Amino acid sequence: MKIRSTALVKGFRQSTPYVNAHRGKTMVVMLGGEAVADENFKNIISDLALLHSLGVKIVLVHGARPQINAMLQQNQVINDCHKGVRVTDETSLSLVMQAAGQLQLAITAQLSMSLSNTPMAGTQLNVVSGNFVIAQPLGVDDGVDYCHSGRIRRIDIQGINRMLDQGSIVLLGPIASSVTGESFNLLSEEVATQVAIRLNADKLIGFCSAQGIIDEQGGVVAELVPREAELVLAKLETDVDCSQDNASGTLRFLRAAITACRAGVPRSHLVSYKEDGALIQELFSIDGIGTQVVYASSERVRIADIDDIGGILDLIRPLEQQGILVRRSREQLEQEIHQFTIIEKDGLIIGCAALYPYRDDSMAEMACVAIHKDYRDGNRGLILLNYMKQQCRQEGIKQLFVLTTHSLHWFREQGFYEVGVEQLPSQKQNLYNYQRNSKILATRT
Repeated sequence: MKIRSTALVKGFRQSTPYVNAHRGKTMVVMLGGEAVADENFKNIISDLALLHSLGVKIVLVHGARPQINAMLQQNQVINDCHKGVRVTDETSLSLVMQAAGQLQLAITAQLSMSLSNTPMAGTQLNVVSGNFVIAQPLGVDDGVDYCHSGRIRRIDIQGINRMLDQGSIVLLGPIASSVTGESFNLLSEEVATQVAIRLNADKLIGFCSAQGIIDEQGGVVAELVPREAELVLAKLETDVDCSQDNASGTLRFLRAAITACRAGVPRSHLVSYKEDGALIQELFSIDGIGTQVVYASSERVRIADIDDIGGILDLIRPLEQQGILVRRSREQLEQEIHQFTIIEKDGLIIGCAALYPYRDDSMAEMACVAIHKDYRDGNRGLILLNYMKQQCRQEGIKQLFVLTTHSLHWFREQGFYEVGVEQLPSQKQNLYNYQRNSKILATRT
């Protein structure tokens, strides 16, 4: 009896490329104080332990804004802010250090408890904190003395890398010392951003209360380039009450991600700290679950090469079995591979089409059009069509035609019209399969 595949098996298979891709990579994780206070925090720690067990090098940078605010309120200490930065005077510094120190000890305890009663039970994590970050005062701005609010002076990247190479998780907080022995309150997002940049990290990860960046229709924005992220940031800064905690980390993440991305960090991910397993779903599935900020889109259109044959076969075989596409052998694909254009996403081929020119007739055939079943609700077919029209124009080809048995209406929507066999190039007329009886459509390029 054939055993039916389960969702678990499908998900496990889908995650395999990402397990290999993430092994040995460095990820800087921004964990705001609101995430630590949430009931899902233990699950986040479990997921970080899972990443560590898969060979990911983790630097965990925590904030403490809500804890500091609570500590100040409890002691009836009023803090001023200037340009969105807390003015940390002598009175508030000890309370800020107390709140941040308690939080760092609590996180260390969670990471050190062998994760009993979790999926990672029995895992031993080594957590290292230290004076990896050296601070300096922000100074005076517009006549306002920031006192013990500071910025980064330098980061001991060699020391951090040494700890990571030894298999430790590096834990950094918002308090750092200066060369004069003073303590300064830093922005945790600045620490995370600069550590990610100077470590040449592969990813910067942030948490917020939502699933990611939410669009006007209530859906999650899957991907932003820095320019788009700046527009979202500007809108949020206008709409959000600045007295609140920066929309549960969304604003702080966007500021960090834009800076990190432009400085060379390939991807920054924003996920929910309330959703159990959000981090794992984001990193180990094709589409993810949150929002990523990338320097360039993770999808790209390019001409296929010989290494893409396996991926193209995986894409077109189901359609061949359904009779939608004419069957092609591996040998035929090898001979024609440079006729193919593909859409690639994270190393997976999710779309393809082939272009066969008949230059004497100033015509070309678009054939073997296939889109992965999980991506057919987008405009990827149109992307391939436009790409092939551009190829035709570059080669002076004036007409593009297709033979189809199932996609007649889609091609009509794109401006194609039906033609007869006699209007095909003579070479193609001799190969036309009357038994298959494909519809012939053409369009100007």
